[in-house]
Amino acid sequence: MTAIRSLSPMAAGLGLRRALMGPLQAAAPGDFDFLECAPDNWIGVGGRFGEGLRELSAKHPLVCHGLSLSLGAVEPFDQTYLLKLRRFLDEHRAPVFSEHLSYCSDDGQLYDLMPIPFTEEAVHHVAGRIRQVQDTLGRRIAVENVSYYAAPYQAMPEVDFLNAVLAEADCDLLLDVNNVFVNAVNHRYDAHDFLRRIPGERIAYFHVAGHYDEADDLKVDTHGATVKPDVFALLDEACTLFGPRPALLERDFNFPPYAELVAEVATMRGVLARHAPAEQRHARG
Repeated sequence: MTAIRSLSPMAAGLGLRRALMGPLQAAAPGDFDFLECAPDNWIGVGGRFGEGLRELSAKHPLVCHGLSLSLGAVEPFDQTYLLKLRRFLDEHRAPVFSEHLSYCSDDGQLYDLMPIPFTEEAVHHVAGRIRQVQDTLGRRIAVENVSYYAAPYQAMPEVDFLNAVLAEADCDLLLDVNNVFVNAVNHRYDAHDFLRRIPGERIAYFHVAGHYDEADDLKVDTHGATVKPDVFALLDEACTLFGPRPALLERDFNFPPYAELVAEVATMRGVLARHAPAEQRHARG
């Protein structure tokens, strides 16, 4: 398989959204170190947006985060789409491709990320599908731990399910720190224990995002708000456990002024810097 091109562990990135194309193209050096896009929304796009994407990926590393492969589903993969995806990743020299450890289809798209039952049967099923994707794309992929609200059948804890999939599929992990925080509150488990049980050597990069406080015991993963201090604190703990890794700020709507997003990216970079060896503290990209 094609080796993944490494990002610096000090890299702090920002999600590429069409609403942000102008500010991203005009960004000052140092605003961010890499970008992330959902290839589902960009494959085949031409015109000024397609040209803008090519311009940005020529200047900045572009990681790709999928939305629609539906790793936990039972329908066969769309091989035509997978081949288009492979060409897209190659064209933009994507260091990492990731997908959600969930399913989003059932005789058609559900337009939501549904949790997979935490069972041994599901481990074998999903791991087999991840291996299929890796074989077709010619690269290791990373899977993301997702937020969920109505828990499916659980024969094992979430972290045990996640670890079993990672081991059997021999894939990497996109560790969403906000999702760990949200799930820990909503499902009454210890976020710190969850982190301690993660295989740190498999972490490709971190996701950091904002959430909505519905109640003290109910958090909603929205990607539409400022990152909470508790989530930055959990990122700091993850770096204590595993060392710094590239970190990506997700923001999907309710966009603040661009300068505020840059400030959040700088906060992430500061967390990473606190845990870097002295010789890496000024590395970028």
